[in-house]
Amino acid sequence: MFSVSPQGKATMLGLLAILLWSSTVGLMRSVSESLGPIGGAATIYSVSAVILLVLVGFPSLRSFPRAYLICGGILFASYEIFLSLALGYANDRPQAIEIGMVNYLWPSFTILLAVAFNGEKANGWIVPGLLLCLFGIGWIMGGEGGWSLQRIGHNILTNPLSYGLAFCGAIIWAVYCNITKRWARGKDGVTLFFILTAVALWVQYAFSHEPGMQVDFPVTVRFLLAGAASAVAYAAWNSGIMRGNLMLLATASYFTPVLSSLVAGLVLHTQLTLSFWLGVAMVTAGSLLCWGATRQTKTRPA
Repeated sequence: MFSVSPQGKATMLGLLAILLWSSTVGLMRSVSESLGPIGGAATIYSVSAVILLVLVGFPSLRSFPRAYLICGGILFASYEIFLSLALGYANDRPQAIEIGMVNYLWPSFTILLAVAFNGEKANGWIVPGLLLCLFGIGWIMGGEGGWSLQRIGHNILTNPLSYGLAFCGAIIWAVYCNITKRWARGKDGVTLFFILTAVALWVQYAFSHEPGMQVDFPVTVRFLLAGAASAVAYAAWNSGIMRGNLMLLATASYFTPVLSSLVAGLVLHTQLTLSFWLGVAMVTAGSLLCWGATRQTKTRPA
């Protein structure tokens, strides 16, 4: 009878999270257009928090390592706020999808930090793999003409806030993934962290100048879907990175841009160019090199 090890089950949960994450960029941007960048994000994370309370329950804080509880909570909430506002403040829908791609630099940073600080092993092929992924992101940001530092710089200057938030968010999430692996000791604080994120966004909304939110049935469906996808994805991802194969999950997450771009294009009714998909193909090819680097290291005899 076919059986899966506990690490294998946790790794599969992490892979499920990657599939669910693919829908969040398009849904977040769609909700923010109706409810505002801050109000839309606050609504989504409130829904996620409620769903997690029902499915997972509120954790016993006394059992949590204090370092993970404090640092993990701050990093988690910061990343979610940075990403949601980066998408919400994008100038238009195509830029929102592009900014979503900048966010996908986090797998590269996760692997680098895992090798540098968590003792994970990888051979030299990981370097060209990571560089190819980064080059693919730059190709996408270069627009129709492909890689160009001038065009990349021009695009960033049209909306430095959104690009800056997305880039910083990628670094923050990579740090979160690695400290969770090291400090969490099997504890899952995702429910608490979602509540913290929702509260922080509602406080920010109360002091913002965003107009009142106009809620109708289509918007309600979108923010419920976005909240549910985020809740299940993060619960699965936390289990995956705590008990599963972190290097495999970080590498597999390179495939998220393909699904995310496809879903976002459909949700936002945005046609993506051939140049854009060529950049996505570079990111995917780089992920294969990274995966090969980690596999060869693990299977090489001592």
